[in-house]
Amino acid sequence: EEDSTNSFICLLKKMKEVRLMEKVVEEKEEAFTKRMEALAGQWRELHARRAQLKAHVEKSGSTVKENERLRIQALEKAKEEKEQNTKKDSELLGAKKELEALRKQHQKLSKKLLKYSLFKRYLEDVVENSQFRDIEDVIAFYKALVRTRKDLAQSQWWHQELTEQGKILLQQHRAEQEADILQCKDELVQFKECVEQARKDIVQWEDRWAELQDRAARKAMELKSLSMAIHSLYQ
Repeated sequence: EEDSTNSFICLLKKMKEVRLMEKVVEEKEEAFTKRMEALAGQWRELHARRAQLKAHVEKSGSTVKENERLRIQALEKAKEEKEQNTKKDSELLGAKKELEALRKQHQKLSKKLLKYSLFKRYLEDVVENSQFRDIEDVIAFYKALVRTRKDLAQSQWWHQELTEQGKILLQQHRAEQEADILQCKDELVQFKECVEQARKDIVQWEDRWAELQDRAARKAMELKSLSMAIHSLYQ
């Protein structure tokens, strides 16, 4: 059905092109006819002017110089008119070739139009058996469906892209978290080692403190004994 609709759209386009080409061909033919009429008039005018010029040259025999000037002028005029005629002949030949190309294109489009007429009848049957008013409504509805399908495909593509990006970001976040957790574990191990070393140092300093207190007590006893001995000696 999609191929049929596309073919019918091409059919409508080709029908439009055929109408345009027919109009262009008619305009070209009309312009060609007018150009031919204009060229015929110019040829008649040219012959008349040449006859007038020839009569004028024959009548004007006053001086050789004037006759030579008129002859040269006539030759220049004839050369100019010959160039113009050559140019017009070239334009006419180009117009004929263009007209022939347009006719060939018109024949080609006519064949395509005949080929696609089946799809037109099919769409006309669709219009008769549906809620559409005409074929243009069918085509407009089809185009709307194509746009909707395209938008849906683009939306799905964006959703997939966002999902992929989300997965990548989640993997990066997990990797960063795992790295942070590993670093925290290393720091915790180091902290435990520091705490254990601190406990060992506390025990060592407590033993040393007890030793210092014991030594101080002994020194105090010795000092007291010495003081009593000195007091006895003094007595």
